[in-house]
Amino acid sequence: MVLNTFERIRALPLAYQTVMALYLCQRMVPNYELFHHVTGFGDPKPLQGALSACWDWAWQGKAVKVNFSRWQEKVDEVTPSEHGHDMLGVYPAMDACTAISTLLQGLMDQNSADLVSVAKVSQASVAKFLELTEGAEMDAQERRKLLREHELVQYEIEVQQAILNYLETLAATQAQPSQELVRQVRDMVADEGVSNIGVSMADE
Repeated sequence: MVLNTFERIRALPLAYQTVMALYLCQRMVPNYELFHHVTGFGDPKPLQGALSACWDWAWQGKAVKVNFSRWQEKVDEVTPSEHGHDMLGVYPAMDACTAISTLLQGLMDQNSADLVSVAKVSQASVAKFLELTEGAEMDAQERRKLLREHELVQYEIEVQQAILNYLETLAATQAQPSQELVRQVRDMVADEGVSNIGVSMADE
């Protein structure tokens, strides 16, 4: 039986689920940064600060003290609302904040379900973006086809499966992510150079 993406994430040890969720959150931050750049709303620093603290925690664990609930409050304070922002960019920005807040909740509670949810948020964010842009004038059938076949949808699934392949291989031989692994995964986000909806990281 072939497991789907979410089942595969669920099967990973919690420490590797954390790295996966961090990778996906980091890929969504440019969506918030672009929104902030265009509107002047909010501040990307709490998002980056929260993720930096979690990246350090991912390989050091209890050796570092991270106040996940305080970081969650800081992210919540800069999360935009669709009310008062009449632009499509508000949704990917909100989704980036939701993903990071979900990650933080998962680490606070040591709850696998929240870490799996980050992957769902990232996929749903791509789908919503396409529905509101290219799919806005389509009928239901055309929209379903768009969300099945669009290159951004395909790319998101491929990216999630590629990082999963990598983490599954490592998890089979080492119980905990190493500092080297965490650095490599962070570098992979930078090397990829685009967010989950195709915002270039150079556009920030």
